[in-house]
Amino acid sequence: MKYYLLPAFLLYIFTMSAYAQTGSVIQTPPLTKGSPAEVGMSEERLSLIDEMAADAINGGQVPGLVALVARNGKIVYHKAFGSADASESLPLQNDNIFRIASQTKAITSTAVMMLWEQAQFRLDEPISNYIPEFAGAGVLDTFNEGDSSYTTVPADEAITIRHLLTHTSGIGYGIIDGDDRMRKIYQKAGIVDLYTLDDITIEENIKKLADMPLHHNPGERFTYSLGLDVLGYFIEVVSGQPFDEYLREHIFDPLTMDDTWFYLPNSYQDRLVDVQTQDVAGAWITYAGTDYYDASYPVNGAQTFFSGGAGLSSTAEDYAKFLQMYLNGGEYNGTRLLSRTTVDFMMANQIDHITGTSDPSYGLAFGVNSEDAFVSGTGSEGTFQWGGYFNTSYWAEPDEQLIGIIMKQTRGDIGDQTSWKFRVLARQAIDD
Repeated sequence: MKYYLLPAFLLYIFTMSAYAQTGSVIQTPPLTKGSPAEVGMSEERLSLIDEMAADAINGGQVPGLVALVARNGKIVYHKAFGSADASESLPLQNDNIFRIASQTKAITSTAVMMLWEQAQFRLDEPISNYIPEFAGAGVLDTFNEGDSSYTTVPADEAITIRHLLTHTSGIGYGIIDGDDRMRKIYQKAGIVDLYTLDDITIEENIKKLADMPLHHNPGERFTYSLGLDVLGYFIEVVSGQPFDEYLREHIFDPLTMDDTWFYLPNSYQDRLVDVQTQDVAGAWITYAGTDYYDASYPVNGAQTFFSGGAGLSSTAEDYAKFLQMYLNGGEYNGTRLLSRTTVDFMMANQIDHITGTSDPSYGLAFGVNSEDAFVSGTGSEGTFQWGGYFNTSYWAEPDEQLIGIIMKQTRGDIGDQTSWKFRVLARQAIDD
């Protein structure tokens, strides 16, 4: 009996995997370079970004940056400024690779929703149906400062897949957590919450994480978390593929995101930008990391850990292709990754019942501007955005078919004003 069941199971996995992305009855062209005028933008106004970047570098706000603006499927601005290393011997280039950290989250969320479209699970199912270690999760009750021991009380409901996508599970975030108690608990338990050079898998890490206390009951409020790391392992369980291979086959290859990796192949490593910080005199120096992680993670170490919340490195152009797919309603260059109806669903505010306000809002992959956010000048309703730990950020505006991406690699309180200025300057260049 087993002889016949095993091939049938493997055929099922292969068939479902093959349909994660399909041909589309519509075919938008791939993202290509174009002139500002042909998409209703002013080249003269875009040039203000040049001045802003130069001023920021000369003023010590950043050592360098790459900025990209695209509209209507055309890249109309893509420039590099400053240096890629602290010695200033390597000028930044447009194709330099950056650690995109939390920009990984939207890509992981996309993979989850591609599997959801195959009716593999329900969003409001308990994650313990797929990762049993999460059954019986408890909320932090008491904490002992002396030894970081703690007690919990049972959570009043199970953590669901939707909770993990929307950062409402109650799971914490260790080193960047706002609660010092949670940081100490995670550190004592050896939870990997950013990157590691050690020989550990996401399965091992997530099963340890399942034993950690929650900030609050699932669904009670928004708490930025390791939920997308949990979902990276969940993707392995549901798809039957290693997480990195699933992303390569079903997202990166279809979108021709050839420069996006968890760990860079040898031929890509010379394009990786150094993370930099400032010394006490204000000079830029290489940032090595902390006691908890090593900033050389895309190159060194065992290379066995694939963080769904923070592990990828990429280029501005690669990430623009990913965002363009969303502006196209889930399709890119004739390949459909998501249905338009799914994209619309993902862009709806999933947490308005928690925050009690329409701004800020969060969908199933991105922060999304509510109607009220329009008054801030950050984009019309439906604009979606996020950023990364090493000072990368992006937004995409469906109403204007506009994408903006700014890539930097810095840590510390450096007084950087370039991200918000870039957004204003890109939007003011619309000239139609």
